[in-house]
Amino acid sequence: MAEIKDIIFDFDGTLADTSKLIVATMQKSIQDCGLPVRDEEQIKATIGVRLEEIPSILWPSIKDLGEPFGQIYRKNFEVLKDQIPVTLFPGVKETLLRLKRDGYQMAIATSRSQRSVEQLARQLGIRDCFLYLLGGDDVTKGKPDPESIFKIVEAMDWKGENSMMVGDMAVDILMGKNAGIKTCGVTYGNGKTLELEEAGADFLISEFATLPNIIYL
Repeated sequence: MAEIKDIIFDFDGTLADTSKLIVATMQKSIQDCGLPVRDEEQIKATIGVRLEEIPSILWPSIKDLGEPFGQIYRKNFEVLKDQIPVTLFPGVKETLLRLKRDGYQMAIATSRSQRSVEQLARQLGIRDCFLYLLGGDDVTKGKPDPESIFKIVEAMDWKGENSMMVGDMAVDILMGKNAGIKTCGVTYGNGKTLELEEAGADFLISEFATLPNIIYL
């Protein structure tokens, strides 16, 4: 395996535990829009998908719902984010600092907005670990399309053979595979281990702190 020098991370479910906030915001937005109820498992299955694309998954028979639903979701998120805390998963900050100290270059590719990931990364004290934060509103095609990875690699002048994508959902792994880079699935997030395996993850870890065991090979 080529030496890994550059690492691209998903945010929700990989670095930060945002599931309670996302589910609560989705449920409030569904109620506000008068849409058919969706349970927690159905909502979690859409984490990682760009916000405006989620309605077509949860309510495929309802057309042109993406933009209005996205506006209501963002309004509710601004209220609920101060009520439902977001925390880093165990070992995340310490491991990121270790990787940075050891010379690894890192970026985030997330489906949430660039403004939101910037705000949360600063709030959680990990912003300085990353050279590039790319949000879902920075690309025209969301995961699993490889546009996010291509954009980061080009902007940072990284080489694909030295890059790795780390995420908790099948769309993260598929995005990495579509971009032709190595992938690592984390099994503690919102995705299921079987889905990560079926997506073709090159590696699986159950604890973030064990990531160096893979990339230091």
